[in-house]
Amino acid sequence: MARIKAIEYHFPARKVSNDPQNKLTKKIGILTRYIAEEYETASDLAIKAAEKLFEKDVCIKSEIDFLLFCTQAPDYILPTTACIIQEKLKLPTSCGALDFNLGCSGFVYGLSLAKGLIDSGQAKNILLLTADTYSKFINENDLSTAVLFGDAAAATIISESSDNNDIGHFVFGTDGSGAEDLIIFSGGSKEPLNFETLLEVEDEKGNRRARNNLYMNGPEVFNFAMREVPKAINELLNKENTTLGNYDFFVFHQANKYMLDALRRRIGIDQEKFSIQLNDSGNTVSSTIPIALKREIELGNVKKGDKVMLVGFGVGLSWSVCSIKLCI
Repeated sequence: MARIKAIEYHFPARKVSNDPQNKLTKKIGILTRYIAEEYETASDLAIKAAEKLFEKDVCIKSEIDFLLFCTQAPDYILPTTACIIQEKLKLPTSCGALDFNLGCSGFVYGLSLAKGLIDSGQAKNILLLTADTYSKFINENDLSTAVLFGDAAAATIISESSDNNDIGHFVFGTDGSGAEDLIIFSGGSKEPLNFETLLEVEDEKGNRRARNNLYMNGPEVFNFAMREVPKAINELLNKENTTLGNYDFFVFHQANKYMLDALRRRIGIDQEKFSIQLNDSGNTVSSTIPIALKREIELGNVKKGDKVMLVGFGVGLSWSVCSIKLCI
């Protein structure tokens, strides 16, 4: 069986502010964000998060037998960035390593992969890294995305456990028909970069972006979350044969305050049991859940033995829900 043993996170040094008087800033609840330097990659941030974790002596590098790296900003098309991270962290060469390309639901998917590797006897100590640098894909003149996203990384150790309730059931979902609601159209094999894809255009709301910039259909992403997340949570409750009232805390993907408040009210979660940890960091994509969970632990809002629900949703479109018992 598997348990979360430790979590650490890392932000790049550069911090930028949203206009606190702006109506949109007040709505989304994001005052500041961290932005990677031009030379900084997602793997750089992930390595720094991992080194913080190893400095805590919760696990030594020689004990890591699998590395999972969740990112949508790999260093190269190939090789796998996890292989580069393995060498830079000096993890054993007997360590398995792979990338998986997933965004806002990626941390929960990563927990599932780690649990599967441990429960099947293929690994005992897994380093799950999440890191994204969406700032490199965002046009600063596109306020539909520029004020939302920040760069960050998180490092999580998942290890063997004698308790079969530490990481419980999972629910997953995918709706690829919404792929173009959150997308970078140009830069992959489907639409290689060329002069035309780099040309900026202005939409009806005055936002400017090119085909190689991140595009988000905010209203559709909101509608998707309001439609699918409550259903997925009900499915998890059925699997666990339990109710919302039996959970001590809830950590959702930190998309923005407006969406989180709407989801909390629709599902019927008490405000004091619900994490909102994004005002100083923004939406850090795959790292929002581990960062929020770590912060709630540091604040004393989540304690060892608590039953916690983790909920990811976003780009794909994809979603994931799981139950954990906190062991940190």
